Amino acid sequence: MTDPYEILGVRRGDSDEIIRAAYRRMAKRYHPDLNPGKPEALERFKAINAAYDLLSDPEKHARFDRGEIDADGRERATRRPPPGGPHPRYAGRGQPSADDLDDLFTSAFGSRAGGPGFAPGGSDAHYSLTVSFLEAALGTVRRLTLPDGRVLDVTIPAGLRDGHVLRLKRQGQRGMAGGLPGDALVEVNVAPHPLFRRVGDDVVMELPMTLREAVLGTTLEVPTVQGKVRMTIPPWSAPGTRLRLAGRGITGGNQVVELKLALPTQPEPALAAFLESWQPQHPFDPRAGLDTEAG
Repeated sequence: MTDPYEILGVRRGDSDEIIRAAYRRMAKRYHPDLNPGKPEALERFKAINAAYDLLSDPEKHARFDRGEIDADGRERATRRPPPGGPHPRYAGRGQPSADDLDDLFTSAFGSRAGGPGFAPGGSDAHYSLTVSFLEAALGTVRRLTLPDGRVLDVTIPAGLRDGHVLRLKRQGQRGMAGGLPGDALVEVNVAPHPLFRRVGDDVVMELPMTLREAVLGTTLEVPTVQGKVRMTIPPWSAPGTRLRLAGRGITGGNQVVELKLALPTQPEPALAAFLESWQPQHPFDPRAGLDTEAG
């Protein structure tokens, strides 16, 4: 693998946030699901994940920067002790103890003596998955195809927030010599919805209404994340009025409906003539208090 910094387009010394943002951007660009039939994109996607696996692991990141491991995570060659001599760590201490030998096994094989086969565990693998607003609100199961061809069924719990990372145990990179696999870390991105936006566990939406409905009141069918419900609009409901549908939000939250006035798309001569002759019984100034020189 080439330099992981070059693969992700970042520099040494960049923060974890910058590296993570670069990974998210490039993983989305080269994801196999978005580049069907493009083997070069698949190879680039694998390289991006491998680079992020190294740079997102604090220990590996530091060891790579110190030159102790290469870009593939392999140990770099170091000076060997003189033939027949003790390991430099134990020079002058006589024969190494059982604990010392156990430490040597740990550093060489990634597990304590007595562990399963002395084999090092695999690295965590990082993936991204985009779900719809409603899937995140209500929960679902999405199938994720990995670069190596494996398929994972990822459970999206109800109420999941944008950017949440799900950990799938033992679904990451395979360990060497029979070592246990790492975990799969799946970052879930929630796509925006054309009607709804999330505020905490509440769902906010704008509801257009006609002038007649605003003045006289009405009962309308309103979409929610859980399906349509009927809601009463009181008479003289001004634009910007916020009405609440209790329990119709996310995981027990509410839905907030903000009323918005919609005028006819075609001229209405009768309405225009009425307004020209209409004299309000209780005149008011809707722009009162907008004096820019006040205060």
